[in-house]
Amino acid sequence: MATKNTADLKTASVLAFERKLDPSDAVFSSGLWADRSNAKVWPAVLVREKSVRGTISNRLKTKDIDPAKLDAEIEKPNLQTVDVATLPPEADTLQARFTVRVLSGAGVPSACNSAAYQQKLKTVVDSYASTAGFATLARRYASNLANGRFLWRNRVGAEMVEVQVRHLQDGQAVSTWTFNALDFSMRNFDAPAASTSDVAALAKVIEQGLSGQQYALLEVTAFARVGAGQEVFPSQELILDKGSSTAGQKSKTLYVVGKTTKQEGAAAIHSQKLGNAIRTVDTWYPDEGGLGPIAVEPYGSVTSQGKAYRQPKEKQDFYTLLDGWVIKDQVPAVDQQHYVMANLIRGGVFGESGKD
Repeated sequence: MATKNTADLKTASVLAFERKLDPSDAVFSSGLWADRSNAKVWPAVLVREKSVRGTISNRLKTKDIDPAKLDAEIEKPNLQTVDVATLPPEADTLQARFTVRVLSGAGVPSACNSAAYQQKLKTVVDSYASTAGFATLARRYASNLANGRFLWRNRVGAEMVEVQVRHLQDGQAVSTWTFNALDFSMRNFDAPAASTSDVAALAKVIEQGLSGQQYALLEVTAFARVGAGQEVFPSQELILDKGSSTAGQKSKTLYVVGKTTKQEGAAAIHSQKLGNAIRTVDTWYPDEGGLGPIAVEPYGSVTSQGKAYRQPKEKQDFYTLLDGWVIKDQVPAVDQQHYVMANLIRGGVFGESGKD
């Protein structure tokens, strides 16, 4: 098929990409650090309710700063019912286990209603694959598995964190790598000397998966020694419908998988949260300011800071770069090519909106 004249080419109104790094939920279990070899039979970490009487500690309005009114406020009970997940008293280590599928077809849309646009996009993606290639992105994804970034708050304050990654074929491990996650920096992707070759080998598997050279399925098992009885942190559920009254309702609900009427479920981390950690590879955004890697997002959004680091007016956002590359033949710098491809690997709906 001949490529349509660039001057007439427009972004497809229907344009969608499936994610190519596809993690499962991470399920929690607990045991002793010295017994990691038997981790497959460790019991699940359960979620339970806790009701507490808290103290008033929120910022008060100016009219309530009067000592008498403040005393009156302090006397009011601040009753809360929340979900908590903790290690049992006899276990000092959290285990989080999940799998990641690395799918081929990076940059190939799952839906596109313009054959001319799809053909030009294929030319761009093929050019990237043959010149820049997926090695840089694969290495960064591998680093985010090795450094345990996906553990989020569970990584902070842990005495020791070990990550085991197994490359599975026919249900069997053909390669296994073990990393001391705390040896890795969270602010760059330089592997410690002892892990350089293992990170490179893991990255090669991911690269081959993205490029379609082989099917790649990884099993990731992380151990965090946080101390017996310590609290651990699964994902928190977003309850959209709390009904007409919130009286007596839980103020925090944690994520549980495998719960039935006959058995308790296990605490877990959402697959979306794992995906966010794995794709935290963007160090190419403007005004880095020492923040370090951020998750790949079309506008470089960091919700914890309420800030978008890739503003369209600076022409460094995903849509400006993609349209310039595909529609206008404005090839971005290599670093920005990595960023654009990382967004296509992330997946999403990127078609031209019909609204102004």
